[in-house]
Amino acid sequence: MTDVEGRPSSKGSKSNIMREIRIEKVVVNIGAGEGGDRLNKARTILKRITSAEPVLTKARKTIRELNVREREEIGTKVTLRGKAAEALLRGAFAAVNNTIKESSFDRAGNISFGISEYIFLPGVKYDPELGIFGLDVCLRLVRPGLRVARRKIRPGRVPSRHLVSPEEGAQFLRERFGVRVV
Repeated sequence: MTDVEGRPSSKGSKSNIMREIRIEKVVVNIGAGEGGDRLNKARTILKRITSAEPVLTKARKTIRELNVREREEIGTKVTLRGKAAEALLRGAFAAVNNTIKESSFDRAGNISFGISEYIFLPGVKYDPELGIFGLDVCLRLVRPGLRVARRKIRPGRVPSRHLVSPEEGAQFLRERFGVRVV
């Protein structure tokens, strides 16, 4: 095997490690719509599902019809990375029958889908004291080198060809998790 200039390359394969796709993070969100007891129940459910400490999210603007004020705590979320994220993803995909809509992908490598009831997750039991909540799962796929755009000192520009396209994201999910994209 030779490189671009005809010299023997040190690697035996043609794969470029900078083109490999990996999971950066998974964010699981429950929007309770109001504070108080309902928000605490949602927080308890997230803690049981993820084994991580949830943080509260606040409303961005006032919506009078829904009785929501700006900066009022109305939801909770957890960010997972590494093996914990992958384990949760396997369960979340099983909850939606390993099927994701094509419209769930955006052009920057993000995938978002919802689960209508948390009890659809494998191994999670219904607790009548907590009730039923739906949740949103957001997955971020990246390639190595994306940190260049987010670093503090001398941030650079990452070309759009280095972002994960919807087709590449769908292929990654098919190969890694056996997910069908419809």
